[in-house]
Amino acid sequence: MAETKSTTLRVIDIVPGTSVDGPGLRTSIYFAGCAHRCEGCHNPQSWDFNAGKEMTVDEIVAVVEENGFNVTFSGGDPIYQAEQLCHLAEKLKEAGYTIWCYTGFRFDELLQMPGSLPLLPLLDVVVDGPFIQSLRDTNLRFRGSSNQRLIDVVSSLKQGSICLWND
Repeated sequence: MAETKSTTLRVIDIVPGTSVDGPGLRTSIYFAGCAHRCEGCHNPQSWDFNAGKEMTVDEIVAVVEENGFNVTFSGGDPIYQAEQLCHLAEKLKEAGYTIWCYTGFRFDELLQMPGSLPLLPLLDVVVDGPFIQSLRDTNLRFRGSSNQRLIDVVSSLKQGSICLWND
């Protein structure tokens, strides 16, 4: 992989200590850009691919390490920056963090996207699928609508079929 210091990502916000984007306290990193534009999206300001600011992988890792929580990639849709995200995910995995990733793409779509293939083995859980307002359910853990799935990525890649995450 290329030198991570020069790899940048477009970041809207980094929120340490959140408990809604995965188990335990987590540092959620909100990446800019989303073309899904789901009706009822809780974060429409993240749709703009030019929102936020450029941050290097090393700058993001420093914020994560300062707080020490596991990590969630959100947005927007982080998958639009999948290539750059690989550099970040590698650094975070080397440091021992678990990584969750929210995406409006379905898992089977990710498996067909060459840019996301190197990223997938670095993720622990993918919350997949677009938010669908008519399927909104506030009783669901870690997702907004019933079509979205919590996918155990490592098991799914090993089995060759989708395995849901259980805590």
